[in-house]
Amino acid sequence: MNLDDAQRKKVAEWIAQGLKLSEIQTRIVSDLGLQMTYMDVRFLVDDLKLMPKDIEPPKTSTATVGAPSSPAPTPLNASTRPSGISLSVDQIARPGAMVSGKVTFTDGKGADWYFDQTGRLGLLPQEQGYRPSAADLQQFQAALDSELSKMGF
Repeated sequence: MNLDDAQRKKVAEWIAQGLKLSEIQTRIVSDLGLQMTYMDVRFLVDDLKLMPKDIEPPKTSTATVGAPSSPAPTPLNASTRPSGISLSVDQIARPGAMVSGKVTFTDGKGADWYFDQTGRLGLLPQEQGYRPSAADLQQFQAALDSELSKMGF
């Protein structure tokens, strides 16, 4: 998607303010009136040669939202905390996906997630008809942004 110079400057300002890619995606929709997938935003930031600010340097390839970090080791690419969501990234992406993994939401229900070849995010709940809360989805998107950034995506 092509943005004009004013829109590009706005995105650069948001990066400078320390916004995460998921927050920038939301702002592009609300402030600029443009629909972009999460991957489109990642590519845009890369094309503009901008680097999102990391609050702290990445230490491991785990992501947990809503609970303090624990010094105890966790299984490869997985983390669990009762008060937050847990997110894992598959070592080998599911067929048709660029990257995939699993998420467990705060209510204990899980789903598989993936980014398809066009950069669209998909969720496949383990329980048919399940829909996570808006707060859980927001936490999931932030954790996913953080985890994929650590992995260089």
